[in-house]
Amino acid sequence: MKHVFLASILAGALALPAYAADYTIIAPANPGGGWDQTARSMQTVMQQEGISGNVQVQNVPGAGGTIGLAQFASQQKGNPNALLVGGYVMVGAILTNNSPVSLKDVTPIARLTGEYEAIVVPASSEIQTMKDLVEALKKDPGAVSWAGGSAGGTDHIAVGLIAKAAGVDPTKINYIAYSGGGEALAAILGSQVTAGISGYGEFESQVKAGTLRLLAVSSAERIEGIDAPTLKESGVDVVVENWRMVAAAPGLTDEQKTAVEADVEKLAKSAGWQEVLKTKGWQDTYLAGDAFEEQLAKDISATETVLKDIGLVQ
Repeated sequence: MKHVFLASILAGALALPAYAADYTIIAPANPGGGWDQTARSMQTVMQQEGISGNVQVQNVPGAGGTIGLAQFASQQKGNPNALLVGGYVMVGAILTNNSPVSLKDVTPIARLTGEYEAIVVPASSEIQTMKDLVEALKKDPGAVSWAGGSAGGTDHIAVGLIAKAAGVDPTKINYIAYSGGGEALAAILGSQVTAGISGYGEFESQVKAGTLRLLAVSSAERIEGIDAPTLKESGVDVVVENWRMVAAAPGLTDEQKTAVEADVEKLAKSAGWQEVLKTKGWQDTYLAGDAFEEQLAKDISATETVLKDIGLVQ
C-alpha cells in the first residue's frame, strides 16, 4: 500500500503544470513609460499563460536605462531568472552617456515590439498642425521646447531628424528629457513645453479625451485606427520606429539561455500577448536568435550615425 500511495503522489505531482522558474523583470525607467508598460504586460501574460508561476517587476530608473543595465549586468550574472527590458532608447543612451556597460554585457534574447512616435501639443495650444509646429521651429528653434524620454533615445533622435528634415540645425533644438512617461505627460498637459513626443500608446487616452491634440505619427503610412497624418504627409520626410527588446543576464549556460528563449517565444506567440499588442497599439516585431543579434548590431551602428548627425555623439 505504501508503494502504491507514493506512486500516486508522484504521478499527481507530474500531472501538475510545469512552470518555469519565477522571473524578475527589470524595467530600467520610472513607472508609466514604455519599458515599464512592456515589463508589466510581460508579467501579466507570463502568469496568465502559465509560462511562469510568479513574475515580479522592479523599476531601476535613470540615464536612459543605463543605470538599470549596469546594475543588471553586475548583480544578476549567471541568474537565469532575471530579465531586462530595453530597446532603441537604451542603444542611444549607451552612446550619448558613453556608458562603460553596453548590451554586449548582457544576453540579448529577442526583439518584442515596435511603436511609432506621436507628436502632440496641449489642446489649448495655438499650434493646430504639424506644419504649424515646423514653421515655429524654423522661426526660432530654441523657442520650441519638446518633452520626451531620455537624452539620445528614440524621442530625441526623432526630434533631431524632424529638425534636420525641416532645414533646421539639429544641435539647436530645445529638447527636455524625462526619465518617465508620467513626468513628460504632466509637463505637456500643463503647457510647460511646446510639444511632446513619445510612442502613441503613452498619449492615446489623453488624445481620445481631447486634452491633447495629435499632430502626426512617424510611420511610413497612416496607422489604422489613429486619426492623424504621417510626418511625410505633413511635409517632413522622416520615418522612425521605436522597438523594445528583452535580455537575460550575462554568464548563462547554453541550456539556461535556451530555456529563457523558449519562455520568451511562448510569450511572444501567445494569444494573451497578441491581445496586449492590439490594446497598446504596439507592432509585433518579434525577432530572436542569430537574426536578432545581427539586426541589433546594425541598429547600434545606424543609431551612432544619427546621433553624430544631430550632435549628441562626437
